[in-house]
Amino acid sequence: MASLFWQMGLAFVTALALVPACRRAARRYGCVALPREERWHREPTPMLGGVALAATVIGLSTATGQALVLPALLAGTGLMCILGLTDDVRTLKPATKLVVEIAVASLLVFFGYRLHWVESLTGDTLLTLIWIVGITNAFNLLDNMDGLCAGVALIAGVALIAAYGGAEPSPPEVAFAALLVGACAGFLVYNVHPASIFMGDSGSLFIGASLATVTLGLGGAAGGQSSVLAVIAVPAFVLLIPILDTTLVTVSRLLSGRTPATGGRDHTSHRLVAIGLSERRAVATLWGLAAIGGGIGVFVRHFEPGWSLVLAALFLVAMALFAVYLAQVRVYEDAGQAPGGGAITPIVVNFVYRRRVAEVLLDTLLVAIAYYAAYRLRFEGDDWGAQFPRFLESLPIVVGVQMMALFVTGVYRGVWRHFSLMDGVVFVQGVAAGVTAVVVTLVFAYRFDGYSRTVFAIYVLLLLALLLASRSSFRLMGEFVRRRRPAGERVVVYGADDAGVGALREVVGGSTAGVQIVGFIDEDDTRHGARVHGYRVLGGYDALAALIEAGEVDSVVLGAGPPDAVRLRALERLCAGRGVALSRIRVQVENLVDR
Repeated sequence: MASLFWQMGLAFVTALALVPACRRAARRYGCVALPREERWHREPTPMLGGVALAATVIGLSTATGQALVLPALLAGTGLMCILGLTDDVRTLKPATKLVVEIAVASLLVFFGYRLHWVESLTGDTLLTLIWIVGITNAFNLLDNMDGLCAGVALIAGVALIAAYGGAEPSPPEVAFAALLVGACAGFLVYNVHPASIFMGDSGSLFIGASLATVTLGLGGAAGGQSSVLAVIAVPAFVLLIPILDTTLVTVSRLLSGRTPATGGRDHTSHRLVAIGLSERRAVATLWGLAAIGGGIGVFVRHFEPGWSLVLAALFLVAMALFAVYLAQVRVYEDAGQAPGGGAITPIVVNFVYRRRVAEVLLDTLLVAIAYYAAYRLRFEGDDWGAQFPRFLESLPIVVGVQMMALFVTGVYRGVWRHFSLMDGVVFVQGVAAGVTAVVVTLVFAYRFDGYSRTVFAIYVLLLLALLLASRSSFRLMGEFVRRRRPAGERVVVYGADDAGVGALREVVGGSTAGVQIVGFIDEDDTRHGARVHGYRVLGGYDALAALIEAGEVDSVVLGAGPPDAVRLRALERLCAGRGVALSRIRVQVENLVDR
């Protein structure tokens, strides 16, 4: 392991030195990315950062003797870099790039790189070609914001080293991954926002092909010592963010009548910025999700398959909900721009009509996960093996009866975005009715012989937690984004009662530029110091006056308003004297038809 850190450090220093040289060369020879409508950057930026990445990794691999044991990997990734460099300089047609990518992928497969996901060699060969080309292009698409592609690649490389680097001797691909991690770290010094250089297609294609092939080599080397779950899940989770981004972008563009090959501002990172995150926070969010995915991949590799399956399934559900949430973001400003006249938010248009089907499928999966996890929590080791037949025979009953109970109690009539406490009560009723019906059914079918009551108690708690978490996920994600928006206008809400909370929701929910809620002001002394919706009640009128005098407030929003006209006039004079905006949110009922 010490040698791996040494190689990372060497690659970091080398890339740190090569990137400025490539930046100067790009400026000298005009290899500069100019701002375009469908691109994110706003300033002309040198490219050729990918040349520094590839030169670092391939050069150090050759110097350390890896070229003798990994000739196909170095040749294939080098060819991908050349293809990307050609596209950076001359702009190749998408079909031309795809043909060359398939040819390079075929070369790698010829030299023994395979997924080993299916027994059929023919099927495995085709899947491997799709994997290499798909991951290569996924990183190409992911290179859409400063630091995103290189950062995700660095995290993926670290996860692969953690998953496979402990073996002695470790596969040679681990050392290659260490060099790639170091090179990406050195490049990131110049590529984080605001970036002074881009990697270009030469870098994104090189990184994508490198990670796609390294996962194949490591999976093949450990295939005999790993479960089927580990063979499939480790590469999939380590590279989940580029896979998710590519899937979301491809489906969105196809459903809106656009071609997936064209650029655009509809990636996951762009959607995060569109809902209020800064560019740095959007990238950091995706880095964090990539780290979680990589951590799960490592967990699957090293730990017991049963719990790994539960963890992997839950994370996939969470990422699916995350993708659906982002799919609702308006990214196509003019529907008429689409060749096919597609909708502005294509996934949502389809999801509106199919959301109930999606909910049912999601809940079916959650019921199965909760029941399986309940059994695994109750029984361990040999006891689990003895109880597995009972779990298996009762699983169809649990799923079928529980789903009917959820349907009958009205669970599928709610709207996720407006999930409330009363909706939670409906879920409690549905879960309680379902587990009662399940137990009664098992009594009649098997006399409940050999079944554990504790399992069903655990199952109720787990299922309720999963269902409530899924339904409140959109509100939680919205709140997460709002709390992390760039600080905008500093707002104080006057009144910590129901009217004040309503005003808070209007201010926060109605602002796209971002606001910074300083806190609440309330005349009721008993509320001072308390927290309402996560914001502190700062005090009464005197506390507000002190904040305004100190210049810490830009706007005051009245909920119910001050208790009397005298205080209101005093507040108006105070705000006017300091240039602070004062507004009131009213809810007015207008009778359109009298009785």
